Amino acid sequence: MKAVCWMGKENIQVHDVPDPRILNPRDAIVRVTRTAICGSDLHLYDGYVPTLEQGDILGHEFMGEVVEIGPGIDKKKLKVGDRVVVPFTIACGHCFSCEEKLWSLCDNSNPNAWFAEKMMGYSPSGLFGYTHMLGGYAGGQAQYARVPFADVGPIKIPDGLSDDQVLFLSDIFPTGYMAAENCNIKSGDTVAIWGCGPVGQFAIRSAFMLGAGRVIAIDHVQDRLALASAAGAETLNFEEVNTLDALRDLTGNRGPDSCMDAVGMEAFGHGALYLYDRIKQALRMETDRPVVIRECIQACKKGGTVSIPGVYAGFDDTIPLGALMNKALTLKTGQTHMMRYMAPLLKRIQAGEIDPSFVISHRLPLADAPEAYKIFRDKEDHCTKVVLDPWAEGAVAA
Repeated sequence: MKAVCWMGKENIQVHDVPDPRILNPRDAIVRVTRTAICGSDLHLYDGYVPTLEQGDILGHEFMGEVVEIGPGIDKKKLKVGDRVVVPFTIACGHCFSCEEKLWSLCDNSNPNAWFAEKMMGYSPSGLFGYTHMLGGYAGGQAQYARVPFADVGPIKIPDGLSDDQVLFLSDIFPTGYMAAENCNIKSGDTVAIWGCGPVGQFAIRSAFMLGAGRVIAIDHVQDRLALASAAGAETLNFEEVNTLDALRDLTGNRGPDSCMDAVGMEAFGHGALYLYDRIKQALRMETDRPVVIRECIQACKKGGTVSIPGVYAGFDDTIPLGALMNKALTLKTGQTHMMRYMAPLLKRIQAGEIDPSFVISHRLPLADAPEAYKIFRDKEDHCTKVVLDPWAEGAVAA
C-alpha cells in the first residue's frame, strides 16, 4: 500500500509499505477513504517532537471502511463493510481510566508506556502516527490502517453524510468542543481564543454552542481571522495590537471569563521572551514556545479558567505560575477524551447544526502530501485544512 512516511525533519515522502495485518484479536483493518493533515502533525514535520523513526507512517485523522476484523470483536459492535471514523486516541475500554471515561488516558494502549513515564510521570493513551513514546502505531495517512481495540474507538457513520462532513470527528471537532467545555462556560461569558487554525475554528463554534455571549479570536493570518469572524467572533490581529491591552479594553478591564491556547508549542509572538524561547528551542534547551500560555494566564480574569488544547512536548520556561496561583485561575487541558464526544457531535452534524467541512481548503491525492505539509505549515495558498484521498489518481509511490 502507499503511505505518508516521516523521513526526517521537513522530509515527508510517500512510499510503498507492507499492508497492515491483524495482530491482536480486537484489531480491525480499515480501508482509508479520507485522511487529513493536522496542525499537530506539523510539530512532527518541524522536528520538535522526539522519538520518531525514519519511515514511520504519519496521520491520526482518518476514516474509511472496515475490511477485516479480529476474532475477538463482537460483530454486533463492528463488522466488515461498516463505514467508520477512527478517533486519534486508542483506548482499551476496560482499564481504570477508560471506566472513568478518561479515554485519552487509557492504561493499556501504549506499549511504550515506560518511555512516556520518564517524561510525564505516567503515560497517556497510545496515539495513531504520533511517535514511539506514544505507542509507535502506524498512522492513517495511508491506504489501509490497523486499528487496535476496534470495538471501542471507531464510530459507525450512517448513510447520507459525506466523508468531508464527518472526517473531523476523528480529532479536531471533538478537540475544539472539549477545549470549549473545559472553559467552564456560563451563559453570556466572554471567551478569548488564541489560534484560529482548525482546532481554534471548532472551538469558536463550540463556545457559542455552549452559551458564550462573546468569543474573541486572536491570530495573525487573515484567512483564519475571516473564518472566525464568519462564525460570529470578534477578532484581534496580534501583529497590529497589543493583545493584553486590547482584551482589557474589550472587557472593561476585567479580562475574559476564560482563555484558550489553541496554538501549542510553535506559537509566534513579539519581544524579548519570544526571542528567548526561539533561541532556547533552537538549541534544544527548551521543548516549546509557551508564548500563548503566558498571555492566557496574564489576560484571564481573576477566578477565570485557562483551557489548553494546544499540543506541548515537554518542559518550558518562564510560565507565570505566580499569576496562575494568585489570580485563583483554573487550568484545564489534556488530549481529547474522544469517545465521550464523537456520538453527541455526530448528532449535531445530522441535525444540521454544523457542517465541519467548512474548514477544508485543499483536497489532494496522497501523492501530494509532501507539498501539502509545506503549504499547510507555511500557510500558503490560503490553506486552512488539507484533506487527502489515498485512492485518488496520481497517488504514486516516491
